[in-house]
Amino acid sequence: MPPPPKPPSLAALKKSARTCRSCDLWRDATQTVFGEGPPDARMFFIGEQAGDKEDREGRPFVGPAGHLLDEVLAEVGIDRRDVYVTNVVKHFKFELRGKRRLHKRADAAQVAACLQWLDAELARVRPRYVVCLGSLAAKIVLGRGFKLMQERGRWIALDVGQWALATVHPSYVLRARSGSGGEDELRRFRRDLMKLRDPPE
Repeated sequence: MPPPPKPPSLAALKKSARTCRSCDLWRDATQTVFGEGPPDARMFFIGEQAGDKEDREGRPFVGPAGHLLDEVLAEVGIDRRDVYVTNVVKHFKFELRGKRRLHKRADAAQVAACLQWLDAELARVRPRYVVCLGSLAAKIVLGRGFKLMQERGRWIALDVGQWALATVHPSYVLRARSGSGGEDELRRFRRDLMKLRDPPE
């Protein structure tokens, strides 16, 4: 039996994704926001969807949530440049409020249409550790029955030699920090990502 064909390179996938018309989100978005990072990264981070700044710059996790993620990763001892970061949905979905573009959650059909790119990224990078940021990523990787707030911050075996860990999205932490329990939520987020220091073998 011949070996399975090698997945396309990340550069080839990114080029193909630029012209994706599998759902209607491309119509209003500035551009496709594909993942970035080393093609052989051991750690692979998955968020929900591109935000306003990501849409403008064409890179994932460059807005406020991305800055918070970078800060916590640095505290944990992980360099953002050593990990692969991407989103489930590669276009920014929004609604206009005056001149502001406010984030709007992608619907099930839009998510399903975009999964081809996430599947291809995972197949190409073949990471040892998959980190799910938020419930959408967690449910896609760990199943619809996964309860993020009850099961966050622990390693779960995906396959032989591959593990996943889920925590909240950094944007959730930013929203919480505007209220009374914000610092507690930041500590919980930091504690979850501290598990990356000592991952299972």
